[in-house]
Amino acid sequence: MSCNRTIALVTSTRAEYGLLRSVARRIQEDEDLRLRLLVTGAHLEPRFGCTVEEIRADGLPIAACLPIFTADPDEPTARTMARTMEVFDEEFAAHRPDAVVLLGDRFEIFAVAAAAAARHIPIAHISGGDVTLGAADEYYRHCITEMASLHFPSCADSAARLLRLGQPPETVFNVGGLGDENIRTMPKMSREELCASTGFDLSGPFALVTYHPETAAGAGDPAAQAEALCTAMEAIPGIFWLITGSNADAGGAVCTARMQAFAAAHPDRAGFVASLGLRRYLSAMACASLVAGNSSSGVVETPSFGVPTVNIGSRQAGRAICRNVLCCEADAAAIEAAIRRALTPEFAALARTARSPYNGGATSARIVEILKHFPFDRPKYFYDGPFPDPQKGDCL
Repeated sequence: MSCNRTIALVTSTRAEYGLLRSVARRIQEDEDLRLRLLVTGAHLEPRFGCTVEEIRADGLPIAACLPIFTADPDEPTARTMARTMEVFDEEFAAHRPDAVVLLGDRFEIFAVAAAAAARHIPIAHISGGDVTLGAADEYYRHCITEMASLHFPSCADSAARLLRLGQPPETVFNVGGLGDENIRTMPKMSREELCASTGFDLSGPFALVTYHPETAAGAGDPAAQAEALCTAMEAIPGIFWLITGSNADAGGAVCTARMQAFAAAHPDRAGFVASLGLRRYLSAMACASLVAGNSSSGVVETPSFGVPTVNIGSRQAGRAICRNVLCCEADAAAIEAAIRRALTPEFAALARTARSPYNGGATSARIVEILKHFPFDRPKYFYDGPFPDPQKGDCL
């Protein structure tokens, strides 16, 4: 049944919004649903590019902007999480939705989920069941899964993993990846338009670079790792480095500052943009000779383009790695060697044969249709099997 439901959709980062954008638009346009778009986190911070303006430019109605960060970039994560829970508890008390849509695995999204769960508001979770052993996101993601009533994993392996985590089969829908859908459906900018938009000469070979701090226990020093990447980039001639800013994790400001310094010191070889926005980012990925760094987009979205990619360090450890991706340690020699190999004609030819496991068809339309009819009042229970075998195509 459909019942004119209010769906709260929460976004805190540029990458997350790029994935949720089509879902938000479809909810807004559906006559049986009401969108309550809640913008928070890095979107509202000038140091991360104030990307709330990208949302406004898309014409989506923002129901509330909910600041959660302070001016201190090194504030302990637990304090930010506590503030996030308080802010969203007040929001949900004042404007109780029928369900909350959350994507992924960040600490602030976990805090939003906890606030919703405390008020018994159903959670629909996108991209549960993934694995990233090199980030604290690993346990935040699985915790959100356990609080959620409805699950939209991005591939068969993740869907099967959700069942092994005890999620009932009738709540798990393998809809594919929203990033893959964006790649297939969003009009891309030409190389000339990209040059004009960024202000950089991207007519020759260029690399798209995004580096975030590792956040798992025992992770390496983000300053040293960012320095290693810069050392490797400096050693490789003949390519322009188009660098985007890091995220809001602890150590992100250090990574961003080092990348800005590298671009400033090499104005003919590098350029820095805090945030490219979805269309420019995907357009740059489509035109790039190389993608480098440790963003999830490097392993999840680049296979759809068949672009050579170097995934640095352990942040994305555990994710499915396609043949266009080379993984290396986060030290200068290993990064340089991997980049040099990725730039060879032989590896470029191999990369073009990559096939994405995230193609689910009309992903956003399927999500919205399920949101309309899913029985959120169904009690949650722990599922004990039997479990599907994704290798045999036995998946949801």
